[in-house]
Amino acid sequence: MVRLTAAFFAAVLALTAADDLDSQIKSLISAYASLESNAADPVTSEQAFYQGAIPGLLHVLDPHSVFFDPGQFDQLKKMEASTQKGFGSVVSLLPGRVIVLQTLPGTPSAKAGLSPGDDILAVNGYVIARLDLDQLTELLGESRQRPARLVVRRPGTARVLDFTLIPAEMESPSVDRAFLLGAGVGYIRVSSFDEHTVQGLQEAIEKLGGSRLGGLVLDFRNNPGGLVTAALETASLFLQPGQTIFSVRGRHFPEKAETVPSIAKPYGFKLAILINGRTASASEIVAGALQDHDRATVLGEPSFGKGLVQTVYPLSQGTGLALTTALYYTPSGRSIQRPLDAAQFELAATTSHPNQAKFHTDSGRVVTGGGGIQPDIAVQPPPLNRLRAVLEASGSFTTFATEYLRDHKIGQDFAVTPALMDQFQAFLAARSIQPGVAEWSQESDFVAIRLKTEIFNQAFGVEKGDEVDAERDPAIQQARAVVGK
Repeated sequence: MVRLTAAFFAAVLALTAADDLDSQIKSLISAYASLESNAADPVTSEQAFYQGAIPGLLHVLDPHSVFFDPGQFDQLKKMEASTQKGFGSVVSLLPGRVIVLQTLPGTPSAKAGLSPGDDILAVNGYVIARLDLDQLTELLGESRQRPARLVVRRPGTARVLDFTLIPAEMESPSVDRAFLLGAGVGYIRVSSFDEHTVQGLQEAIEKLGGSRLGGLVLDFRNNPGGLVTAALETASLFLQPGQTIFSVRGRHFPEKAETVPSIAKPYGFKLAILINGRTASASEIVAGALQDHDRATVLGEPSFGKGLVQTVYPLSQGTGLALTTALYYTPSGRSIQRPLDAAQFELAATTSHPNQAKFHTDSGRVVTGGGGIQPDIAVQPPPLNRLRAVLEASGSFTTFATEYLRDHKIGQDFAVTPALMDQFQAFLAARSIQPGVAEWSQESDFVAIRLKTEIFNQAFGVEKGDEVDAERDPAIQQARAVVGK
């Protein structure tokens, strides 16, 4: 079937740009009539306009303005809720392997009888071993939308097991990790911003010690953003009443600054924020505001740089339009949006405050603009050398943990001993993984922490595993040092 491309319809509109609107629309309708009558294959109006003309019109504006057909717009509205369908299991995803790490109480996985260490061999007839990581991710995503039949190998059981799981609506909390890094220093991971984020964040802070905390590390890495109202409420937990959180400017969008409410009672402990290249949108608003007011030290890698105000307009026939109408700016005047090609996106040039290279925090400290949030302290992720890459890709840590827990019961005071390291080394040798003496000695600390992490993942749940894993995370450890001073 002929696919009418966005570029074609953009060209049609461009050719008629000199005429008035009526004549442009008439030209578009005439082009469609000719195609409908003469195209080699049948052409539907939905195909022509939903997939061609309207996306083509938006294409010349900016990369983020999007048209939604009825199905897509319905899905968008569903995604605004903080629930999604799933089975309630946490898995380790490896090339050709999916291993269950945890099943959450009361969820379809737990009710069906899945257990930590179970090796999923097939899903709905698709053999896991034949799929790469991208295919696995797609398969697991699709399987959450309908009943899934799983073929599973359980450690210590000769025969394979069959499970049928029915997906259910489950909460997806945006504040999903909270624990102490040390005496008086807390860690909280915020994975997105939704209507429950502030409540979850306050509850997590109070659980860790509330105002008695000496310092807190907020982890915004891989946080794609979400509700701007949640970002405002989050910033207000730490900034003083009346301080600016961000401002909005656009060609037909009155300039407006959002400030901390006068009734706010912020926490006063030291604060550090972790960001990376996947930190975007609402999470950048919070990080930028706290950085500009010298309220938090920002560590990690430069953020993504998505600072667009997207206004969603419901249209006829159940369709919708997300249109870029303005830009977000931090309190010092930095545009969060990373630069776009001027021919595609000219909104920044039409604002009354052009982007500059250098800005200043409340104390006069220089911060750079130009898109995204630049960290105060750059911290790169740990390197993945040859041995680490082999151990991770082979699933050695997860498989060894499963076998170890089959024969041993552990408590939370468990520690990786030299004897266990020797046992793991023998396990690797049996699988033709034999690092040299120098290489093994150099990576022994990494191996010990990863072993403990995977054993805790399966014995106590992934939150306990994350507490152990934090010990080897350079960004978390440096942030801990900053707020613990």
